[in-house]
Amino acid sequence: MNDFVAVRDIDVVVIGAGQAGLSAAYHLRRSGLEPDRDFVVLDHAPRPGGAWQFRWPSLTYGRVHGMHALPGMELTGADDRRPSSDVIGEYFTTYEDRFDLRVHRPVEVSAVREGERGRLRVETSEGTYATRALINATGTWDRPFWPRYQGQETFRGRQLHTANYPGPEEFAGRRVVVVGGGASGTQHLMEIAEVAAETTWVTRREPVFREGPFGEREGRAAVAMVEERVRRGLPPQSVVSVTGLPLTDAIRGARERGVLDRNPMFDRITPTGVAWADGRTVDADVILWATGFRAAIDHLAPLRLREQGGGIRVEGTRAVRDERVHLVGYGPSASTIGANRAGRAAVTEIRRLLDLEPAASR
Repeated sequence: MNDFVAVRDIDVVVIGAGQAGLSAAYHLRRSGLEPDRDFVVLDHAPRPGGAWQFRWPSLTYGRVHGMHALPGMELTGADDRRPSSDVIGEYFTTYEDRFDLRVHRPVEVSAVREGERGRLRVETSEGTYATRALINATGTWDRPFWPRYQGQETFRGRQLHTANYPGPEEFAGRRVVVVGGGASGTQHLMEIAEVAAETTWVTRREPVFREGPFGEREGRAAVAMVEERVRRGLPPQSVVSVTGLPLTDAIRGARERGVLDRNPMFDRITPTGVAWADGRTVDADVILWATGFRAAIDHLAPLRLREQGGGIRVEGTRAVRDERVHLVGYGPSASTIGANRAGRAAVTEIRRLLDLEPAASR
């Protein structure tokens, strides 16, 4: 990490070193820009691995769905039985070293605001950058969404979010309510049911299980739905939320055993559990909120990029309200393959914005 006091001029700042941020850094490097001279990558995490480094130990690499390799280097020879946090953390470490990306960490970005001379002012824990362009790749992991329900503060048991899920062992012998119908919620529920005294599954909407193949055409249609929301300035949904859950053998088995017996959302939380308006109650020791995440973009607030709908309107990767700002890993590019493509697209646009000469002449 380079310590400095004065404002430092740079062409491009990349915030975040997960899949999207590393993809952007790779394409910046490949286009002829030098790290720490022309661009800098800032990451708040203590080590390489993006959000993967924080995933629960029972999520082994073999259980990861759709992990797409970073550009320029495949992930090969990984042991499916090892925790995904270890496998992908090591892969990202090797990747950063191979392409000499020189990620600065741990660095917190507190705000991005209008600066002088047409530059953006990026205020961080290691100093301030004045940048001509910004690639925001902060993802969602740092903003777990906690719904609010009447009586929540009275619950005498434990409440935790999937972001802090420790694995199934801590739920042994407990009565557990799992809230959420996404991939994490179903995975956690199936694990916990093996050791818990009792589980109850609650979702706001009836879960949609997807049968049959999910090919390129279906994938494009799902991404298009998410893109349309972002184009309209609405908060993005995850691609998974519009594709449904794949009906795997494990899920079929859990449904047959009654583990995935879905209940409608409760109306309030009591000191000893949850309750519905019709008088039904369930006692619980733990409520696990598998209720998703929101985009971690609060540091961009001074730029006033949000639309009335609550999201940032994006064309491609470019923020419509400020062409200097590109969001990768946001909305339709939140998948690993989407993040790769978005990183490349953002760099192409930024080179045009900065009117940089071809890489061969640099």
